[in-house]
Amino acid sequence: MTRHTPDQQGGLWQSPVWRWGRWPLLGFLVLRLIFWGLTFPNPDEAYYWLWGQHWDWSYYDHPGFQAWGQGLLTTLLGRSRFVLRLSNLLSTTLVVVTLHRTTTYLYGPQARDRVWLALLLVASSPLFFLFLALAWHDHWLIAFALLSSFYFVRFADASAKDRSGEAIDLMAEALFLGLAGLCKYTALLLGLSFAASLLSQRSLRRLYLDPRLYLALGLVVIVLSPIGVWNWQHEFFSWRFYGDRTSPTASDSLHWLQPLVFLGLCALILGPIQAWAIARQALSPTADLSPLRRTSVYPRLAWWLFGLSTGGFMALSLVSVALYYWNILAYPLLFPLLTDQFYGTTQAGVVWRRRPLAIAQGLGLFTAIALICHYNLIPLTASFTRADGDSAALYGWPQISALVRETADRLHQPLLLTTDYRSAAALAYSLNSPEVIALSGRLDQFDFWYQSPTMEGRDGVLRGESWHPICPAHQAMFDHTEPGKTLEIKRFGQVLQTYTLVLGYGFHAGPAGFPLRPDYPLAFTTDGENCRS
Repeated sequence: MTRHTPDQQGGLWQSPVWRWGRWPLLGFLVLRLIFWGLTFPNPDEAYYWLWGQHWDWSYYDHPGFQAWGQGLLTTLLGRSRFVLRLSNLLSTTLVVVTLHRTTTYLYGPQARDRVWLALLLVASSPLFFLFLALAWHDHWLIAFALLSSFYFVRFADASAKDRSGEAIDLMAEALFLGLAGLCKYTALLLGLSFAASLLSQRSLRRLYLDPRLYLALGLVVIVLSPIGVWNWQHEFFSWRFYGDRTSPTASDSLHWLQPLVFLGLCALILGPIQAWAIARQALSPTADLSPLRRTSVYPRLAWWLFGLSTGGFMALSLVSVALYYWNILAYPLLFPLLTDQFYGTTQAGVVWRRRPLAIAQGLGLFTAIALICHYNLIPLTASFTRADGDSAALYGWPQISALVRETADRLHQPLLLTTDYRSAAALAYSLNSPEVIALSGRLDQFDFWYQSPTMEGRDGVLRGESWHPICPAHQAMFDHTEPGKTLEIKRFGQVLQTYTLVLGYGFHAGPAGFPLRPDYPLAFTTDGENCRS
């Protein structure tokens, strides 16, 4: 353990935690840059990029903030991997700055060391390495949730102390809460945590009589209004999608072990040391706190958010599917508090625990390297068996797009079609063509871009693969088709996926809004993974 004086002489760069931790932080930075620069877009990254080429109020799967950013950046800077993930660089900068501001606010003189501890915990978490690196919706969600929470806490603490909370802090909290909601619907959990924090602290309940609170709520509604506009225009398909996705499964029995499986998976992906620190913090919170940290509403808010999110998804897993990354909002507010488990004061000075922190950095670096190999060299699942469909979908797009382009050159104004939204998005990005359409049994955003009048009667190239095969129902949508070509995608001699290309002539597009109708011939499964017999 390292000892230094509790008065924290010197700035951030004189911290002994920085002098030790700069090397793993530099390692994570280099790995992040390698990931951003080398990795072909994950199919969902390409999917959200494609949304940005079709401007709209919102979208079927998620709200529109990520898509709007992608559309703006692509318009200004063109299409490249750097531009695709430039928004991640911006959001990660916001996360770092906000964690620094939050830690400084809570711990005052101790913040010099604690901010580095918090950043080391974030950087070494496999969950946050991946989800701050992927151009999905989560990286903006995390940044806006941290910003909204910072301004909420500053307003609430001042209001509890002497009723001096400033309206500008409350409005900033509302603005960033609304922006978080424009990223993912799980931002609702943050809003509920704000409400629970006010209700559960006696000195803050009177804020429910403050008209400024309702003006802030109105601002949230205004910011979120694009979601309502899109759903009003499209028969509330987004909300119906999430209602169906979280509805109980057909089984009558409860899945009693699933909450434990969900919790264990969350702990593993977050990081064993981070999970250990959360458990210790929850069971034995330290009494060695700064005066503001001791009286602030921040710990109450952080634990409310953790409890509502984790408990809610554990309950959902009893009856339906709950994915580990849905719970990503449970952790960001806890990181400044978890520094208690690595930092403390004694009469001799200040001590910090290096061994568990070093274990976290080692595990995090190992996992980050493994993820980069998974995305760029060969899927990790291919080491044990045939690569799963999601992992295999990361590979082969230069070869696939070249074959599609070569085949399409035989046709006049061909339709470019695939059997799944993932492959359609990846092909669209690879070809830089936003006109690719998925013909799938799964309802997705492509079904809202389906334009029967402009597609009717045209010839097309249809691409399928062993995960989402070309079925007789697909081929029946053409007057006739040619025998298909196949393309095997291999890594180190191992076949990851087999793709099929079919030329079709005279496409029957059906009536307007065909994919949304119950008589759509491909609506035979929820995901289109199997052909109807």
